[in-house]
Amino acid sequence: MAPRRMETKPLIFCLKTLLLLYSFIFWVTGVVLLSVGLWWKFMLGPYTLLISSGPSNAPLILSGTGAAIVLFGLFGCFAACRGRPWMLRLYAIFLSLVFVTELIAGISGFVFRHEIKGTFLSSFGEAVMRYDGRDDRSLAVDGVQRKLHCCGVYNYTSWFSSVYFSVGGIPASCCVTFSDCSGTDLKNTTVAGRKVHKQGCYEVVTSFTESNMGIIAGVTFGIAFSQLIGMSLACCLSRFINANQYEMV
Repeated sequence: MAPRRMETKPLIFCLKTLLLLYSFIFWVTGVVLLSVGLWWKFMLGPYTLLISSGPSNAPLILSGTGAAIVLFGLFGCFAACRGRPWMLRLYAIFLSLVFVTELIAGISGFVFRHEIKGTFLSSFGEAVMRYDGRDDRSLAVDGVQRKLHCCGVYNYTSWFSSVYFSVGGIPASCCVTFSDCSGTDLKNTTVAGRKVHKQGCYEVVTSFTESNMGIIAGVTFGIAFSQLIGMSLACCLSRFINANQYEMV
């Protein structure tokens, strides 16, 4: 039995090292998710109003998931160091839950992408119609138009039927060159068409999403299936420790 233990000791040490490395990477992904969730909540809060008709829980879910991954990433490192089979099995169970959750989220996002685009279309269209230049949704519309170099829902003519157009014309955030846009120009449907961005924001957003759908899906499913590596390492290490009655110092 002793020679067999001596033979399996390097293998267990190797598995332990790999699991520690994996757990550290897993912990880093948790920190990234937590940071992105907090950034989304506090920096991109107004923009979520353009994605859905009401406040979104996505930032809180992302932050909560990140915090859970941070805690279990630390637990994974501790379990690998201690070498307790029950800890390793518990870690493997958590990784399997994360895998299933990420897989469901990825598949749902892909299957319901058209519904998501439809929700964005209706929410953004409503924000344009009720634009006043002062509330959070209006400021978010200005931010989208300015950063994405777009104007209106389908094009700048979307503004003609808005409440704001009769008062201020097309918002200045649509202007190609801000210094070349005056209030009078933006109220003139003919002149404004030559001084604002021609492409609508809905087309810009959906075109970007569709063109990068393969990359987004690949990254999402890649991260999900990476949990299988951790599950395999944790289960193998637990099995070898049980089989050889190995105690780690």
